[in-house]
Amino acid sequence: MDSQPLFPTLAPTIEWRDGKLLLLDQTRLPHEIVVEHVADAAAVWRAIHELRVRGAPAIGVAAGYGLCVAMQDARALPIAQFRAELEKRAAWLDTARPTAVNLSWSLRRMTKTARECNAQDAAALYDALVEEAVRIHREDIALCEGIGEHGMPLIAEGNGVLTHCNAGALATTGLGTATAPIYAAHRAGIRFNVFADETRPLLQGARLTAFELQQAGVDVTLIMDGAAASIMSQGLVDIVIVGTDRVAANGDFANKIGTLGLAIAARHYGIPFYVACPSSTLDFHTATGHDIEIEERSETEVTHLAGRRIAPENIKARNPAFDVTPHALVTGFVTERGIVHAPFERSLKRLFAAECNAA
Repeated sequence: MDSQPLFPTLAPTIEWRDGKLLLLDQTRLPHEIVVEHVADAAAVWRAIHELRVRGAPAIGVAAGYGLCVAMQDARALPIAQFRAELEKRAAWLDTARPTAVNLSWSLRRMTKTARECNAQDAAALYDALVEEAVRIHREDIALCEGIGEHGMPLIAEGNGVLTHCNAGALATTGLGTATAPIYAAHRAGIRFNVFADETRPLLQGARLTAFELQQAGVDVTLIMDGAAASIMSQGLVDIVIVGTDRVAANGDFANKIGTLGLAIAARHYGIPFYVACPSSTLDFHTATGHDIEIEERSETEVTHLAGRRIAPENIKARNPAFDVTPHALVTGFVTERGIVHAPFERSLKRLFAAECNAA
């Protein structure tokens, strides 16, 4: 499936072209725009694990196509063997990153398609898998548009909007999640400004969010992570909108490390705190945030910057990639079907009854 880039200067985050999976390597941005042909299962796993493709929705889309790539060498197998191999390879791809639910959600959806498909041979079943991956891709674009439509009224003329990490177009295959209301408001001619946290240790806010907002002509100011509360204290922030990698059934949610501190500061200063959440990121299997597995990444991401050591030799370091924010600190979840308010467990289940029942 071909998709139109949001910005003329950027390649699409993910493309499926003539049976090939093409990924924009986000580790090279903003200095280089490099598109990688991901040709086998190991390359798909590495691309997700090493953050060349990142952002929960984009990971989900990449996983769907990635499983197709992983099965291309199995199309001549007997269909029962193809299905068994599919389950095994999907389980392995699911180990690439543990926190973003879209990875396992997409792979479960693909394996369910394979189990329920009445194809007569492996080649036909493979074609059905590609069709399902394309559907996941198209749905992601539509989810972003819906979040933009419902979230745009939250941004008023002259507002200051604070966001964290990258929940933008680069984290999805559409307008983004947290940035979807921003882009929708910008297109509507509303004048406002955005504060983008740099997001240590991998600087996704600086390298990606600030870059894509600037490319789109949005008034954006890059700030240090540690400056966010101070900016709030000066009355410069009217609303916080962040993305999410997993929302538990009770409304607790996991997002990039540093989100919890923002939510606490926003509550202290009386600033509305919204979470942009496509239905693909809801996890009704997980009761509360305590049950969300937090990815712990390499210490070198903390002790080194751009390949150069910035910390003492042999210093101990922690590098949790995400934190969990309790639902009590959330003003609302902006979904493609509308804005959900507390009590979140009841509201989310009511608005997404089919997804909840399927869980």
